[in-house]
Amino acid sequence: MDELHVVLGATGGAGNAVLGELLARGKRIRAITRLAPSRAAPEVEWRSVDALNTADLERACDGASVVYHCVNVPYAEWETKIVPIADSAMNAAAKAGATLVIMDNLYMYGPVTGPILETTPHRPAGPKGRLRDELERRYLAAHCAGTVKLTIGRASDFYGPVGLSSALLLAVDPVLRGKRASWIGDLDAPHTMSYLPDVGWGLVTLGERPAALGDVWHMPAAEPVTGRQFITMVCEAAGKPVRMGVITRPMMMLAGIFDPQVREALEVYYQFAQPFMMDASKFTRAFGSRITPHADAIKATLAARVQRASAAGA
Repeated sequence: MDELHVVLGATGGAGNAVLGELLARGKRIRAITRLAPSRAAPEVEWRSVDALNTADLERACDGASVVYHCVNVPYAEWETKIVPIADSAMNAAAKAGATLVIMDNLYMYGPVTGPILETTPHRPAGPKGRLRDELERRYLAAHCAGTVKLTIGRASDFYGPVGLSSALLLAVDPVLRGKRASWIGDLDAPHTMSYLPDVGWGLVTLGERPAALGDVWHMPAAEPVTGRQFITMVCEAAGKPVRMGVITRPMMMLAGIFDPQVREALEVYYQFAQPFMMDASKFTRAFGSRITPHADAIKATLAARVQRASAAGA
């Protein structure tokens, strides 16, 4: 209980999941966000800090045993903010003598054929993928130089109680509002979907295992599903008629004229236009796994999002 676990980006999807897992394990927690939430677990110490402010972040991480870097920013801000935030997180963890656990995605691999392994060559499809590739090299170089102890956990597209992922915004939330669900690309291409509480379990597990240091790990997820399967499960769990549509690349290009987030997302359209499946067998062999079946995860996601919407409207 004396060990302090600091979560950067604690109100985002991954950060919130890490908080939940740490609370379940009875850890002492400090949560870092730009704005502390009005409703928060009393067991958690909240601090409002801008992750770009290195000095403030170092003070916020003082005394930490493990720091979880779960900060993200809108696509349009990646080029200017992602690397400085990464450097700030590494500096803060290094000064505290803490292990840094980094939440990462799969953009650096680019279009692939077959399951994606940690050893899959990096062939990024655009600037965001190249940036994630640069970050991996930056992180691992700092670890190899002895500057900071760190490990990298990767997950595929998120869904869960909290977050702004495409699955939540296009499929889950519209169904709850009685509207038609949408899916990007091919409704019948299998895709790995990562349930956020399982991601939280994976990141906290990496933070506890010295054997994880200095390496990249794909975190366990349930079996790949197609968009058609995912939306059908969502509709059935919500007691709604199964209705779905497809968002094509030309549709995204048109929407991107008016919406910079959609315009930036075009780079990773390939992830939904063909099979995109992550292999986490390396993690499972080393540390085991905790995987929630999609049917159970979707029911829990729907219940949580209904509750959050109700609380927000209260």
